[in-house]
Amino acid sequence: MKRFSPPSSIPWPLSARLGAVLWPSFFAAGVATMMFFAMVDPLELAAATWPRWELSREAGYTLGFFLFWACTASACAFTALLLMPAMAADDTKA
Repeated sequence: MKRFSPPSSIPWPLSARLGAVLWPSFFAAGVATMMFFAMVDPLELAAATWPRWELSREAGYTLGFFLFWACTASACAFTALLLMPAMAADDTKA
């Protein structure tokens, strides 16, 4: 049985590789932000974690979204990194 391997003659541009990591992580961060802030008030969280900082609710939502985006983007990038050697190994066996 022959395994599927992507064609090696087509180089993926950087924009396509970045889009494959950042776009799904953007959606995952949006869902995580909605789920988290449906149960947690950003003002109460800020008062508990950084009592000396004056943070608005909108700033809390924004910071939360970008933190979730960074987490999900790192997970997507790690997955893309793990797939790269497997694709290169498949090309050498064919």
